[in-house]
Amino acid sequence: MSAAKSTSTSPSIQICRIMRPDDANIVGNVHGGTILKMIEEAGCIIGTRHCNTQSGDRCVAALARVERTDFLHPMFIGEVAHVSAEITYTSKHSVEVQVNVLSENILTGAKKVTNKAALWYVPFSLKNVDKIVDVPPIEYSSPELEEEGKKRYEAQKMERLETKERNGEIINPVSVPEPYTVGFSQSSLIHLVGPSDCTLLGFVHGGVTMKLMDEVAGIVAARHCKTNIVTASVDAINFHRKIMKGCVITVSGRMTFTSNKSMEIEVFVDADPLVEAEQGKFRAVTAFFTYISLDKENRPLPVPPLKLEEDEEQKRFEEGKVRYLQNKAKRLADKERQ
Repeated sequence: MSAAKSTSTSPSIQICRIMRPDDANIVGNVHGGTILKMIEEAGCIIGTRHCNTQSGDRCVAALARVERTDFLHPMFIGEVAHVSAEITYTSKHSVEVQVNVLSENILTGAKKVTNKAALWYVPFSLKNVDKIVDVPPIEYSSPELEEEGKKRYEAQKMERLETKERNGEIINPVSVPEPYTVGFSQSSLIHLVGPSDCTLLGFVHGGVTMKLMDEVAGIVAARHCKTNIVTASVDAINFHRKIMKGCVITVSGRMTFTSNKSMEIEVFVDADPLVEAEQGKFRAVTAFFTYISLDKENRPLPVPPLKLEEDEEQKRFEEGKVRYLQNKAKRLADKERQ
């Protein structure tokens, strides 16, 4: 029996919680991964709730992509994070969720916007983890808003195809690396996926994966600078394949580019199924994180230049420089429009 169609206005939710010491680094800055995880939790809740407003298969919304996310202001221990999420576009099989994060100092009442993010979800049936169910459409306040959403959908779809997996990329260990080289700061983390990491369907929450990726990127940045470091932005994160419960995941990061005040770290997530070993290891997620170095007063510090030793490192550096200049131009354009 086909599912009955229904429409709704743009659904929205808000969640909030106070930032604790285990959410932050040693100087009190809340980890970027903690914020990314809260963003994804809000998106998953509203996406799953919306996709179950129609009759038919019950489903869970799985994260497919996160657009570039800037960390506009730092958040600190003791502040309250207010995370608001709204569905802004739906296609037949995907949901776009826009998320804003506001930090509140509960002693002074001061509030500031710390993050804005756009996430894309795909709903999978609870009866069959490989079955994608149809998404209920939403009502738009104007045809222009629907058309803008459609353009964003087509753009992210094209970008996902262009950045598909990069399976040939691996990070090889270096025996005695020289300081400030790629090999000196590259890092990896191994994690066994357990039930607490997973959705009802047994695959990993996107927020759990993003938090681990941010931890590895932070270690790479800290090893390079030897200072307090914070997440400045995250380029689009593409989730290529679902990671199931029982997999061992290896999260690897390496420095690709440095400017005077920032550093770009490329992060891979590879999954190795233990139970269904015949599937083999696969590349599940890729992303670029940008970090800045801070002094004790949270002011930006110069970043040590990256020493390049191989042609491939030079190539990645030039590619990172292009992304850096593109993002810088976009920030300036956005600032002028405000």
